[in-house]
Amino acid sequence: MYVRTMSRTGLQDAVSALRAAFDTVAACDLELLTRDELLEALDELETLSCQLPGLGHRLLARLQTETTAREMGAKSWKDVLRIRWRISVTEANRRLTEACLLAPRPAVTGPALPPLLPATAIAQERGLINPEHVEVIRKSVAKLPSWVDTATREQFEVDLVRTAVGAGPKEVKDAAELILFLLDQDGPEPDDTERARQRGVTKHQQRPDGMVDLTATLTPEAWAVLEVIFAKYAAPGMCNPADPEPCTSGTPSQTQIDNDSRSLAQRQHDALIAVGRIALMSGELGTLNGLPVSIIIRTTLQDLESRAGIGVTGGGTRMPIKDVIRMGGHANHYLAVFDKATGAALDLFRTKRIASPEQRIMLIARDGGCTKPCCTIGAYGSQVHHVVTDWARGGNTNINDLGLACGPDNRSVNPDDPTAWTTRINTRGEVEWIPPEHLDTGQTRVNTYHRPERLLRPPEEPENDSAAAEPADPDNPGEPGGPAPPKGSAA
Repeated sequence: MYVRTMSRTGLQDAVSALRAAFDTVAACDLELLTRDELLEALDELETLSCQLPGLGHRLLARLQTETTAREMGAKSWKDVLRIRWRISVTEANRRLTEACLLAPRPAVTGPALPPLLPATAIAQERGLINPEHVEVIRKSVAKLPSWVDTATREQFEVDLVRTAVGAGPKEVKDAAELILFLLDQDGPEPDDTERARQRGVTKHQQRPDGMVDLTATLTPEAWAVLEVIFAKYAAPGMCNPADPEPCTSGTPSQTQIDNDSRSLAQRQHDALIAVGRIALMSGELGTLNGLPVSIIIRTTLQDLESRAGIGVTGGGTRMPIKDVIRMGGHANHYLAVFDKATGAALDLFRTKRIASPEQRIMLIARDGGCTKPCCTIGAYGSQVHHVVTDWARGGNTNINDLGLACGPDNRSVNPDDPTAWTTRINTRGEVEWIPPEHLDTGQTRVNTYHRPERLLRPPEEPENDSAAAEPADPDNPGEPGGPAPPKGSAA
């Protein structure tokens, strides 16, 4: 049922015919159609839209057996899809996951194996369920405990598919939750494997007011560690930011305890800050990408003087300027202020391959994180990359030749490999990434994720071709090094 044989030319002809058929349908006049005719056409298009993802899953699964993400010029298949089709990481993960679950699996010998979710694949192939149904089913199957046997898992999927054929995604989700509850309301005694599978701490996107939400599922060991820390530092009167002289060691006075109006949740929050500061100031956290583990914040001199605006940490967290000024009073923090030159020796030429701490700090302040387009890795997780010319090829370790790149992206650059990326510095002093042929669809070359303010600047003025075509005036050779930049632009 899942074996399909078609020559390369046959597939190309079929896809071309599908495109031609769509063009024919799109060119039809809809003005004279009746209600019933419109509904019939919409029903056919809805069924077709439900079937098309199944073909995409098969093609994507076959592509993954034909080549590798590295040969395509990316560090993962997620990046192949994200870069080539300009989709989000979430959408790329969804497509890859569904291709893994719903496409036939290659076998070492013999015919292909059926999909991991065969009933769902068949229903999708026939257009009986839509992508929303598929997402609910696969997520519900993933919630099955590890102790559930294979026969029960298969029947669980079949029951959900049968429900999806005649009901909406919400009804399917409700049915799945009921079945999961009825499988075994108590379940077996939790073991270390199950606990390890569920552990995690998730940081959500920073809210417009600057607050950050966390969700956590902690192992007994992790909570035991926090439990004793909270018992000490989250006690009433301890680590109270409202106190002129907060108590961070020893025992708080009775006055401090009586004046502490914080809730338990607030005291535990303040305890985490205090413990974090103690760890940072201890000097025992080692180094991170060549710098001591410290909080690095970039801001402007104007924001500091006006006490307005924000600062941005090396991890991409936005902070009110008053918090930046307060944190500047603590030890072991770096504050990179952009205002002309810093006075540090930022050009090392060929004397050193590794960037100096001063260079790393200024690159963190300039780039904010990995410079590859769409990469969200912050400065704390990035390395210093020789953008213009690699050190092994005679490149210089100068600030204007360097940029930040996360480890995988840094290793993806190789001028001699046609499947690798190349980098350069543009006229604005920004790092540009040129993708290999298989991934180059005309997308942007500059990453604005860490510096969104770059999106607000006006576009560059086009060159005046007529002026460029005129012969040079021998009596007015212009400024050394070429013409002066337009007004308002940096030299």
